[in-house]
Amino acid sequence: GLLGLVLGIAFRDITENFLASIFLSIQPPFRTGDLLAIDDHVGYVERLTNRATVLLSLDGNHIQIPNSRVYQATIRNYTSNPNRREDFTVGIGYEDAISEAQAVALQVLAEHPAVLSDPEPWVLVESLGAATVNLRVYFWLDGTQHSWLKVRSSVIRLVKRAFQGADISMPDEAREMVFPRGVPVHVIRDGEPPAAAPTVSAPRTQQVPGETEDVTTAAEAGLRSDAGDLREQSRKSRTPEGGDDLLAARPVEPVQAA
Repeated sequence: GLLGLVLGIAFRDITENFLASIFLSIQPPFRTGDLLAIDDHVGYVERLTNRATVLLSLDGNHIQIPNSRVYQATIRNYTSNPNRREDFTVGIGYEDAISEAQAVALQVLAEHPAVLSDPEPWVLVESLGAATVNLRVYFWLDGTQHSWLKVRSSVIRLVKRAFQGADISMPDEAREMVFPRGVPVHVIRDGEPPAAAPTVSAPRTQQVPGETEDVTTAAEAGLRSDAGDLREQSRKSRTPEGGDDLLAARPVEPVQAA
């Protein structure tokens, strides 16, 4: 009766996970060390057992996912192609020339050592906001050599610095009217003839105080992949899933950086 129902459900899960492990080991969609996204979980493949697939998350935790779920899930493998595309959005003022801003951002990407020239980077107009023209910056990097989190941080910081140096405004979306260069005011006293309108000189490229032009900062800790550090942490940790690793016989590929 009830005991048989409970045992049936339990053995069904065991059978589904075992069969899924066989299919995953015969035609594996990933290898040890691959960086995967399985449903909402992101991490490096540690091992594949008869019951579960073990991932090492980017914050150093082990994630055990039943093989039946892995087999049916949509798997995003970031390591199958070593090159990875990143993007971010930056808004400029309506009074700024879009083509100039695009050229400044492209120059930053062209000079960045971690950004690939092939495929080429893009700087595209994404939308017209309430106070800004929104540009989306696209670029590629080698995920086996560099950390996409660190490279993205570096590129955003350098683009921001370049825009400020080129006198390109980046106004707050909350403001409808922006005067990035100020508004000249002249007080006319009684009996005083009106003064001639002040001349406004063309903006000049300026240095940004306190903003380094270095590709990486101490806070970013370099641009290299931190996958090796995670592997070292994994070797020191206790493996949560026992049993033989069904991927052990396959070669380990270079891992994708976080």
